[in-house]
Amino acid sequence: MIHFVLLIVCAVAIYLSCEWFVNAVEWLGERLNVGKMAVGTILAAFGTALPESVVTLVAVTTGATEEARNIGVGAAMGGPLALATVAYGVTGAMLLLKRRKERTLVLATTGMPAGGPDGAEALGDEKDMKRLAKDQKWFLPIFIVKVALGLVAFAFKPALGLLFFGAYAVYFWREIRSGDDGEEEDEWLEPLKLQPKAATPATWAVVVQTLATLVVIFFASQLFVKQLDAIGPMLGLSAAVTALLLSPIATELPEIMNAIIWVRQGKTKLALANISGAMMIQATVPSGLGLLFTSWKFDGALLWAGLITMAAIVYLLVTMRAHKLTPGRLAVAALFYVVFGLGLIPILA
Repeated sequence: MIHFVLLIVCAVAIYLSCEWFVNAVEWLGERLNVGKMAVGTILAAFGTALPESVVTLVAVTTGATEEARNIGVGAAMGGPLALATVAYGVTGAMLLLKRRKERTLVLATTGMPAGGPDGAEALGDEKDMKRLAKDQKWFLPIFIVKVALGLVAFAFKPALGLLFFGAYAVYFWREIRSGDDGEEEDEWLEPLKLQPKAATPATWAVVVQTLATLVVIFFASQLFVKQLDAIGPMLGLSAAVTALLLSPIATELPEIMNAIIWVRQGKTKLALANISGAMMIQATVPSGLGLLFTSWKFDGALLWAGLITMAAIVYLLVTMRAHKLTPGRLAVAALFYVVFGLGLIPILA
C-alpha cells in the first residue's frame, strides 16, 4: 500500500508544484521580455525537461554497463512518444471538458444551447494553425533523422550528437526572437503566489519561486517513477513493459500537468506551446547525449516507439494544415499510445 500512497502523494505534489511553476514562469517571461509563446515553448518547456535531461546525462555517462547506459536511449525515445500522444490527448480531453462546462453554463443561464457539438470548434484560425504546425514541422525531420541513426552504425556517428544540440540552439533563437504572434488570450497575469498582494512582484521572488518549484517537480517526478517501477510487477507487468509503457508517462507528467493548468486558466496556446517546446528539447538534447555516449542502436521496441511517434505527428500535422484541429481530434492523439502498447505485446513476448 505504501507504494500506491506515495504514488498519489507524488502526483498531488507535482500538480501543486506545477501550479506555482506556471505562475512563476509567466512572470519570468515578462521580466525577460520574451514573447508569450516563448514562455511555453522555451521557458516552461526547458524548466520541466531539464531534470529529465539531467537524468539522461547521468545514465549515459555513469552507467557501468552498456545496458545501463541504454536507459538514457529509452528515455530519449519515450519522452517524445508520451508528449506527442498522451500529453496532446489529455490536453484535448481537458478542452472538451472545459467547453462542455461552458455550454452547460450558457444553457443554464440563457435557456438556449450554445454552438455546435462539443469539441467541434477548431483551436484557432488559419494563423494559429500555421503557428502550431510550425513546431511540428521542426520536430518531425529531426526525429526522423534520430530514428534513422538508431538503425545504422558508422565510425563518426557519435559526433553527430553535436548537430542535435545545434538544431535546438537554432530553434531556441528562433523562438526567442519570434515575439508575440497574436496571443490576446494570454495577456493577463495572476499575482505571483509568493507575493500575492504585489501588483508587480520582485525579481528575486520570481526566481526563487521558479527554482523552488523545479526542485520539487524534479524529486517528486523521480519518486513517482520509482513507485511505478515497484507497482508494475505487482500488477503482473514485466520490467520491460513498465519501463516502455508507464515510465514515459511518469517522466512527462510535469508537462502534462502544465498543459492541464493552462487549459483550465483559458490559456490554450500556452498549453500547446509547452508541449511542442518540450518535444523539441526531448528530440534534441537527450538524443545528442545518447549519440555521444552510447552506441545508439535500436531494438524492435525502440523502433516501434519511433514509428508511433512519427505517425502521431503526421496525424496532427495533417489536421493542422487542413485547419481542422479540434479538441476532439486532439484527444484522438492519445489512441496512438494505446496502439503503441498493443504493439509491444508481440515485440516483448
